[in-house]
Amino acid sequence: MTQRVVIIGGGQAAVSAALRLRSQSFEGSIEILCEEPGLPYQRPPLSKKYLKGELDRERLHLRPEEVYQDLKITLHRETQAHFIDRLKKHVATSNRGAIVYDKLILATGATPRCLPASVGGDLENVYTCRSLADADLLSGEVRPGQRLLVVGGGYIGLEMAAVAIDLGLEVTLIEMQDRILNRVAAHETAQWFRKLHLDRGVDLREGVGLERLIADGNRATLAALSDGSAVGVDLVVAGIGVSANDRLARSAGLFVENGVLTDESCLTSDPDIYAIGDCAAFPFRGEMTRLESVQNACDQGEYVAEHILGQAPANYLPEPWFWSDQYDVSLKIAGFNRGFDHVVTRPGEKPGAISLWYFIGERLLAVDAMNDAKAYMMGKRWLAKGQSPDQIALADPDLPIKDIPTKDTQAAAAA
Repeated sequence: MTQRVVIIGGGQAAVSAALRLRSQSFEGSIEILCEEPGLPYQRPPLSKKYLKGELDRERLHLRPEEVYQDLKITLHRETQAHFIDRLKKHVATSNRGAIVYDKLILATGATPRCLPASVGGDLENVYTCRSLADADLLSGEVRPGQRLLVVGGGYIGLEMAAVAIDLGLEVTLIEMQDRILNRVAAHETAQWFRKLHLDRGVDLREGVGLERLIADGNRATLAALSDGSAVGVDLVVAGIGVSANDRLARSAGLFVENGVLTDESCLTSDPDIYAIGDCAAFPFRGEMTRLESVQNACDQGEYVAEHILGQAPANYLPEPWFWSDQYDVSLKIAGFNRGFDHVVTRPGEKPGAISLWYFIGERLLAVDAMNDAKAYMMGKRWLAKGQSPDQIALADPDLPIKDIPTKDTQAAAAA
């Protein structure tokens, strides 16, 4: 019988698992090991509303402290897990001794990739923005008129550029691939966001990498770029992706490859240890996959809690969705576009709204909806039901989206 659940990590996945255990009447002990000093908090607003001063620290918290106290969820703050002894079933910690578990949940998240020291990544005005501490340091640097270099043209880099423009900075964004959003979106979506940022004043350079940062003292003042040009900088932010925090799992002898490997029920190679959230790689559509999103972290946390209690289905089957806010544009993504072979474009009902629909053959995989909540919701509904819209009708802006005929492609996809 499970009496002691220990969760390593203090983010959305960890808190979701703990809260679901209690909501399903689990009466054993729940202990969360958090490396950071404060309460568990939301990360997405850090580089947006929090950095802009539109959201205070208290509103970042996932739950007030009283909730954890009332539910008898123990938060071990500023506590690092050093080693997992799988035979004795305990976790050796930095300051709490050995914590015994019956079931262990790894929710260790991911760490942003930093610019290497060889190009100046260790200079004091070079940042990432993943943690509250990162955002606090960065907020002390951000002032109107300063020159910001953003390295990386994924969603994190684009969001940072948008916030900086809104705050009055001069922004140069470089992407070493031939286009922004190269890994995560179609050419059509990338072109749409490229125009958006150019129109707002971002100096956006694709196919250009960072050669090195030139410093005055310990601060970067000039960036030498791979095309032979140079730009002056007052601060630099790297948005070049994240790496799964799988060191602890690796040292415990668990199977690890670009994340902690799990089966369809989020179990690792140890039957008493689960992995969830950004650190976990699980089978999804025939491939081991890490889904880096708040939605997946929450859903996996809740699923594992129910699995521990014997209440969950055999397989975790996600219905992915994501979002990104840039300027006055709300991008909502339903589904997962991996493997698509073509895209259908649909103009929205309102000015400036548009949606891009990803297909493999006749089967719908995902939709990118820019300022088009109706398209997002309909796409999400179709995907949940295993339906795919008629593509000719979908491209017709005069046909209401609710009237577009669909076919069931779920069975074909499963086969």
